[in-house]
Amino acid sequence: MHKTLTTVRPWAGWLTVTLFLLFGAQWIDGYAHPALMLVLFAWLFLMIVWVAFGVVHEAETLADMLGEPLGTLVLTLSIVVIEVALISAAMLGSTGNATLARDTMYAVFMIVLNGVVGLGLLMGGLRHYEQTYNLKGASAYLSVIIPLTIIALVLPNFTTSTPDGSLAPPQAIAFSLLTIALYGIFLWLQTGRHRGHFVAPDAQPAEPKETHRAEVAIDKKLLLRHFALLLVHILPIIILSKSLAKLLDHGIETTGAPKALGGVVIAMLVFAPEGISALNAARTDRLTRAINLCLGSVASTLGLTVPAVLAISLYTGRSVLLGLPPSSMVMLVATLILGGMTFSSSRTTMLDGAVHLSLFAVFVVLIFSP
Repeated sequence: MHKTLTTVRPWAGWLTVTLFLLFGAQWIDGYAHPALMLVLFAWLFLMIVWVAFGVVHEAETLADMLGEPLGTLVLTLSIVVIEVALISAAMLGSTGNATLARDTMYAVFMIVLNGVVGLGLLMGGLRHYEQTYNLKGASAYLSVIIPLTIIALVLPNFTTSTPDGSLAPPQAIAFSLLTIALYGIFLWLQTGRHRGHFVAPDAQPAEPKETHRAEVAIDKKLLLRHFALLLVHILPIIILSKSLAKLLDHGIETTGAPKALGGVVIAMLVFAPEGISALNAARTDRLTRAINLCLGSVASTLGLTVPAVLAISLYTGRSVLLGLPPSSMVMLVATLILGGMTFSSSRTTMLDGAVHLSLFAVFVVLIFSP
């Protein structure tokens, strides 16, 4: 049954692509009855999530073949490609949304670092009392996340070149290059010199032998096959992003929902499969894997989304507001401080998870009552 669903999934995705390429303009641009728009949105949302699970499946297969941390890196980069595609589609839409990129990055930050991390630590604590992980890897992630977050989401509010939380072109170019350079250095160290920092502590003594055996045993044809299948699953999501962005933008305008909700929907859409993988890892006492997925997704979101949206802004001339409102800045700084405290010890308990979940609850309330 599972194998059949895995085989059907990409065909269903490409069938949806074909239908929307042929009839999407007629269905969407006319803005038909609200019930039809809701059906179309639900169809696209569920299809993208389902196909995204296929992305996760192929990425985890590659993870087993490549080992950590390369496997996790493939998964997080695949998810960020989907996220950038959705944000770009919405930015290039007819109306555009100047705050969508900011709202999405902030939503990913809060959902992952408070929602998923909190629930994962709570579930793991209930089942295993205390859990251990590789402290060096978590510290490395946080050392990259903190400056990237401040530069992208806080600093634009305090520059004097622009009055509205955006960046002037010289700042956008400089910050994009800085972000790419910092994230590139991190990836180089993560996959090379300090690779052992991102492997579970109990796996490190056997790591050289396992790595050597994995390098010898990898079937290159099978590896290329799964990379091809990964692309087969990612491409329909990217193509359908434009249609989903139009429906989302229209739905928010029609219902009068908070604009920040658009970022939350995109964040939930792209991170749902990866978040479930992280929760499963925490539940089965593979906390290093869970932390790699969570912190890695935040680091890659900031390291790759910021340069992408700023490049689109510079190319198209569309304004992009990155600076968060005051209440969101307070929540962001509180999360960074709490994350630093949670990941300052190599052991976690249920209390750590409960505190993170409390901040997540406040985040949800502030979406609808800012």
